[in-house]
Amino acid sequence: MKRHPKEVERVTSEKSSKSRLSKHTKVGLVSACLVGVCCRYDGSERSSPLVLNLLKEGFFLLPLCPEQMGGLPTPRARNRLVGGDGGAVLDGRARVVDEGGNDNTKRFVEGAREVLKIAELFGARVAYLKAGSPSCGCDGEEGEGVTAALLRRKGIKVVGVE
Repeated sequence: MKRHPKEVERVTSEKSSKSRLSKHTKVGLVSACLVGVCCRYDGSERSSPLVLNLLKEGFFLLPLCPEQMGGLPTPRARNRLVGGDGGAVLDGRARVVDEGGNDNTKRFVEGAREVLKIAELFGARVAYLKAGSPSCGCDGEEGEGVTAALLRRKGIKVVGVE
């Protein structure tokens, strides 16, 4: 099916407006639970005054939940890293397992990859992620989460938020 020339022009200008957004706006990612979205494993949220203040200061933060983006429901069983941190999961040396013993490694990796796609699409250079999470965490007792590890590997600054 051929596109009408005006439609092609519109699509092209939408793409260029996205690149202008990243050049002229402070674009970043944020764990959706930190801005009030009820997407944590238990269906709750953890609004962060720090993150909400960044929004007031003009930052454009894209709220994302890697676990949901990997196909996990909300609420869901609590997950933990087994055998290493998020980097080890990405390298195939560790797993992500829920409290029922189900291996959710594939879903966590898929969610992290989807978050990375969005970061690259919008030119995000920083991510404010929920500390202590097996996907977002970057300084919890379990170490770096899967998404945090992938974003760091791709040169995106990761900031842990309680």
